[in-house]
Amino acid sequence: MIKHLTKMLDLSKEDIITILDLADSMKSQQKKGNAPQPLKGKTLAMIFQKASTRTRVSFETGMYQLGGQALFLSASDLQMGRGEPIEDTARVLGRYVDGIMIRTFKQQDVEDLAKWSGIPVINGLTDYDHPCQILADLMTIREYKGKLEGLKLAYIGDGNNMCNSLVIGCLTVGMKISVAVPKGHEPHQDVINFAKSYSDAFELVQDPSKAAIQADVLATDVWASMGQEAEAAARMKTFANYQINAELMNKANPDAIVLHCLPAHRGEEITSDIFEAHTNVIFDEAENRLHAQKAVMALLMQ
Repeated sequence: MIKHLTKMLDLSKEDIITILDLADSMKSQQKKGNAPQPLKGKTLAMIFQKASTRTRVSFETGMYQLGGQALFLSASDLQMGRGEPIEDTARVLGRYVDGIMIRTFKQQDVEDLAKWSGIPVINGLTDYDHPCQILADLMTIREYKGKLEGLKLAYIGDGNNMCNSLVIGCLTVGMKISVAVPKGHEPHQDVINFAKSYSDAFELVQDPSKAAIQADVLATDVWASMGQEAEAAARMKTFANYQINAELMNKANPDAIVLHCLPAHRGEEITSDIFEAHTNVIFDEAENRLHAQKAVMALLMQ
């Protein structure tokens, strides 16, 4: 098993299945009221350089349910925000706590924490990757479809961190993925290079209708991610045709499900009627952040 979760590329198929199996077990035990507490007495430092609802609440609640505690550290709470080298912050935290989760902009910050801290580091989101969300997505797909291998996911929208992570996650577990993005908004080159080994299972197109054909799962994300607010008006025009709506759903399989990592901007990347028709799946997906992350923390921090 891995020592850190810095990005989806860290994970093999066996790693992902191990995490999902444990997450399923933890979810069942929690609902029965007999969940184990393998992290009793342990502490997770949570560094937030980007604001969050789901990430903070799910990690903090998860650590409590596992028997440990979480410390919320905003950018203003840390000397790292005042010029202290990240390697120094990492080495100090490594002597105080048992694990670090960081939600930030630069992927390199996660890599540096993992290099210098000497304790497990979990990527809670960067501009490059969002591994915890994708683990929750895969968990949700398996819950609803009973399997992962052989299914097709269509991603519609921006080639952002969600897109990067979905491509790697889906291909690793044996799914097919078709990505529809406007020209100039493709996934990261590292992701495209990774996908070249899966030529029969990966498709990159500009036409959402083509991507959605016979899809078992459709997924999207906001058109302007955190930090891109100044580009929002321009992006509204660029992505106007990259919307999950009734017409697009008709291209997919009749029993296709819809995923959204939230928050959702109804009327932009997804219409309100399609969002409401798939709320059971979308909010199960949101809940599964808690269970997938508990599995990750338990595996890394025990």
